[in-house]
Amino acid sequence: MDITQFLKSKFPEADISFDGEDCNSKVLIVSEKFEGLNSLQRHKLVLGALKDHFQSGELHALSLITKSPSETS
Repeated sequence: MDITQFLKSKFPEADISFDGEDCNSKVLIVSEKFEGLNSLQRHKLVLGALKDHFQSGELHALSLITKSPSETS
């Protein structure tokens, strides 16, 4: 699975970058959907989108960095 493309389908307006392999995977997502949400709420949105992939074992570990556009400027 291409995590970047999958997440892009769920967060089409987002800037997404992915780095690493296996347990060292890290994804940075900058999305307008994160505006006004705390870190836990943001992570729940992303992990909810990836839930089936974790349950199937396709993914087993992922480090998330989630930001709103206002946090990157």
